[in-house]
Amino acid sequence: MKNIPDIQTMNDKILKIKTLLEELDSDADFFPALSRNSKRALASIKMLELNICDIISFNLD
Repeated sequence: MKNIPDIQTMNDKILKIKTLLEELDSDADFFPALSRNSKRALASIKMLELNICDIISFNLD
């Protein structure tokens, strides 16, 4: 496996994006499109989170 530079920083950025999207979703009570789109974006972020999480949890970096 290639040596991935600064995987922890990448993980931190993904978690920040996730937090921001969750905040947007919770603030979208009267804006259904924002709620739907933030949920879609969260699904994509979940895939990134799973990929990076495996690398970090198994110390593959």
